[in-house]
Amino acid sequence: MKIAFVVQRYGLEVNGGAEFHCRLVAEHLSKYFDVEVLTTCAVDYQTWKNEYPSGTENLNGVHVRRFPVDYERDLLKFNKFSEKIFGNVHTYEDEVEWMKLQGPYSTKLLNYIKNNKDNYDHFIFFTYLYCTTFFGLPLVKEKALLVPTAHDEPPIYLSIFDSLFKQVRGFIYNTEEEQNFIISKFHVANIPSDVVGVGIDIPDRIDAVSFVQKYNLDNFVIFVGRVDESKGCQELFDYFRRYKMKKKSSIKLVLLGKETMVVPKEADILSLGFVSEQDKFNGIKSSKLLIMPSKYESLSMVLLESWLCNTAVLVNGKCDVLKGQCIRSNAGLYYENYDEFEGCLDVLLANDEMRPIMGKNGMKFVLQNYSWENIEKRYISILGDL
Repeated sequence: MKIAFVVQRYGLEVNGGAEFHCRLVAEHLSKYFDVEVLTTCAVDYQTWKNEYPSGTENLNGVHVRRFPVDYERDLLKFNKFSEKIFGNVHTYEDEVEWMKLQGPYSTKLLNYIKNNKDNYDHFIFFTYLYCTTFFGLPLVKEKALLVPTAHDEPPIYLSIFDSLFKQVRGFIYNTEEEQNFIISKFHVANIPSDVVGVGIDIPDRIDAVSFVQKYNLDNFVIFVGRVDESKGCQELFDYFRRYKMKKKSSIKLVLLGKETMVVPKEADILSLGFVSEQDKFNGIKSSKLLIMPSKYESLSMVLLESWLCNTAVLVNGKCDVLKGQCIRSNAGLYYENYDEFEGCLDVLLANDEMRPIMGKNGMKFVLQNYSWENIEKRYISILGDL
């Protein structure tokens, strides 16, 4: 069986989101199937600038075909056009134009999919939001599976997605909340689907002490991911500063990840930027807890990573997925406003015995639901049934 994974960008430098999810699944399924990845030459999701060379390469045992993007994204033009789309009356054609401005648009990639669809048994598209899926999936709809990575956000209410979701041969969801949302929104209960998610790999040895010594830190909570307003970081900064003003606490907020917004220059908010995978896990392990402030997630891999480190979490309860995972695992608390943030943080920081218990609950939850053995079996079953 030959399977094509289609995703907007792909590579070792792309270490988050649906793209990282796609790479992990492609690498693991390459043990069982003839796997290829069809993607663009872009690295940066904001510009879609062609940085990888076009052509083919073997990456961690997976054959990758890269195609150049036709044009870079003009963020100012795109943002201005988005204001028109989401704030005013507009046409279907306006939405298609919005998608083209969103990118990444690659004529060569789309032509390859169209001309070579008979060479693959299945096409698995990752994330609904970009041109690679919107224009690529309809070309092979009878063979197309979609990993939507969808959540309740403004773009998913655009009318252009109504027909897209109905053309899918099968859905592979990340969580029950995502599945329920998509079925309710697009009325696709008749289309085969399964809730699968993704497996998590962690280092053989995690050394919390080395992180504390390396960065001269102690008594801190941690955020891991892209430091971006869309990830709820501005609200996190506001809440944490307010908390520090009210409390006599030495607790610090440590950020691990690429900055795409201004981070407050304060002694108790420390941004370490992009760090190695080993340092990331060491940091999570040595923290009091991990905070995930995003409202928009279809699955938070860093939550699963945190629980494998026996670390409790505090999440934004306005995100049904994060809230649901905390409830099912009994491994985290959630907040919907500042008062709840303050109360939850107080409880978690004051209970040195409760946090490890929650962490152990989280580890059990991940091992039961997100081991690679289980994920691989689910994908093999889905592909076999189709």
